[in-house]
Amino acid sequence: MCKASARLQSGGESRIQTTRDTPLSHCCFVIIVVVSCLVMHLTELDQDCLLHLFSYLDKDSCRSLSLTCVRLRQVFLDPQLWMLLHFRSLCKLRRDNYVLGSSLRYLAVSWHSSRVKVCNIEDWMKTTFQKDLCRKHESLVSDFLERVCHMCPNLLSLTLSGCGHITDRDVINVLQSCKRLHSLSLENCSRMTDSVLQAVVDHGHSLTDMRVDFCRNVTQAGLQEVRDKRPEVHLSALHSGDMIPDSKPEEKTQIRRALQKFLIFS
Repeated sequence: MCKASARLQSGGESRIQTTRDTPLSHCCFVIIVVVSCLVMHLTELDQDCLLHLFSYLDKDSCRSLSLTCVRLRQVFLDPQLWMLLHFRSLCKLRRDNYVLGSSLRYLAVSWHSSRVKVCNIEDWMKTTFQKDLCRKHESLVSDFLERVCHMCPNLLSLTLSGCGHITDRDVINVLQSCKRLHSLSLENCSRMTDSVLQAVVDHGHSLTDMRVDFCRNVTQAGLQEVRDKRPEVHLSALHSGDMIPDSKPEEKTQIRRALQKFLIFS
């Protein structure tokens, strides 16, 4: 067992001294008192100071601290705290440790996982097991982007990487809803087609920078149209337009039959 004594000094500083004779419950009580004092001093700060302090914390820490009192909860819910959001896993989109609002300026969803390879397989070629894997998360990013369209009209930058299930319509909706968007980055998003590039021409009036990397269903013709009609947009397309696009099942069947006939009569 341990012995603890705490002396609360001026300015909210505390010192905890321990020996081996005092019950553990006493130690816990002392810690609770110290934390309560710290929270009391935090809540005396103005909103701008608290927002600045919260900005140094990760999303989980912000949420945990916000549960200590109503005052800190108000800081957590302040849209000004959430000007930048970066998600490195799709499952984190489900959590309640962030707030979407009109203050959001920079958004990134980057999924670098071995499962991305499964997502990028053409649907008609996937096994039942692969389809079951994808079914658990295939609508996550699309649903999230729909919320962004309704709640974040002032978005300036959007980065989507490894989002193999999003469609052209998801990105087009963002371009139509977020009129101030000036940077769009799409990397390894296999379902993106020239429709997105056409939407950039039609709706991306504020866009100045665009990346379309490793998107196999984007063509050189679509890229060239953006360059011709929107020369002010800095367009980067690493390997996009040079990759093998998706094919329909009947196309594969026709190729296979033609090959079989060739082998039979050769």
